[in-house]
Amino acid sequence: MKTMMKKSVFGVVVLGMTVAWAGGVYAGSNLQKITAYLNGNLDIQVNGTHFTAKDGNGNKLSPITYENTTYLPVRAVADAVNVPIVYDASKQQIRIGTGTTAPSTGDLSDISYTAAQVKAIKAAFAGFDGFETAYAPTKMTQGDAYQKAVGTSDGVNLVFDHMIVNVSPRDYSAGYESQEVTLSNGVKAKWYTPSDTAMLSFQLDDRTVTISSPDSKASKAMIEKVAVSVSKLQ
Repeated sequence: MKTMMKKSVFGVVVLGMTVAWAGGVYAGSNLQKITAYLNGNLDIQVNGTHFTAKDGNGNKLSPITYENTTYLPVRAVADAVNVPIVYDASKQQIRIGTGTTAPSTGDLSDISYTAAQVKAIKAAFAGFDGFETAYAPTKMTQGDAYQKAVGTSDGVNLVFDHMIVNVSPRDYSAGYESQEVTLSNGVKAKWYTPSDTAMLSFQLDDRTVTISSPDSKASKAMIEKVAVSVSKLQ
């Protein structure tokens, strides 16, 4: 079959769980090795518009055909139809739609950026003269996941499932009523609300970092803890 690439994949993948979380998540004794096909010729339409599934690094994801059934990457499709999705590593569980709440334990987890993600983040910062040094958080709330770096007209947005970390030479809080707080590392920060989303802003070296949780799944306390972890990207 010339139009398909024959490939050995894991059983959980063909169940539709091609998600953009850390590698090694599915290592275990319950996996079943199968032979399936990457079906790159399938045209996917979402609400009448052509849709190309991509992972968190922007790489194309092909549907998988196995025993006359085609499986799609669940995270990419959920994002396309605007349905919330959360992966719980501790329970080996994927929750779609109702029940996709962020953990309430207040715990943080380490962020392990892939080489491709680090490259993309540094490329986003490199677009600004005198502002090329890349910064990023090393912690996130449990259940969150890093998605991508987006260059804006005057900064870089690091986009996660439940928060956005903006790094810019500009302080967006100017002109808004704010509440000052002191982070656990002694850094002075301030909360302000330009619209419906509260934002935490603080100075870090020669730039301003602004963190928010558009879906309100990361609490203010958690965002303040994440803020302490923002540092130069190695």
